[in-house]
Amino acid sequence: MKYKVGDIVLYGLQGVCEIVDITEQNFDGVPTQYYILKPNHDSKSTMYVPVCTEETAPKLRYILSVAEVYELIRTVAEQETMWIENEAERRERYKAVIAGGNRRELISLIKTLHFHKQERKALGKKIHVADERFMKDAEKILYEEFAHVLNIKPEQVLSFIIEQIDLEIKRNDE
Repeated sequence: MKYKVGDIVLYGLQGVCEIVDITEQNFDGVPTQYYILKPNHDSKSTMYVPVCTEETAPKLRYILSVAEVYELIRTVAEQETMWIENEAERRERYKAVIAGGNRRELISLIKTLHFHKQERKALGKKIHVADERFMKDAEKILYEEFAHVLNIKPEQVLSFIIEQIDLEIKRNDE
């Protein structure tokens, strides 16, 4: 997929970025085309991302439309949780979800870890540090994108999602 200057994209954990230029650079002795990305959250930062490589392709994608965000929010209640008892397996699976950036899987991960955190809190315990980090990474990716698309602040996204779910429940009850 070829992006163009001015496209707003999502790039891995960096979040929402604008492609400000496409240039050829010779960083490793081989001329290569790069997208020059400016992250929304840090206008002083600049990233060079190779145009077409197997490594960068899954990390770079278009942001969702407003309609797609609303559709994802509507499916939150239906999303299965993905708790895995084995810590090593859980860490590998969650790492893959974060790296893959599939929004439905990110929602499922956030939902899973949110419920797990509530269960642990009820027992007077905290969740594992790695699980907390996975939840924060997933929230950062999803909330930053939703905030950009919906033109709200990232810290408003969770309450917006809850509000939309409540509205959906009321519609279904009528």
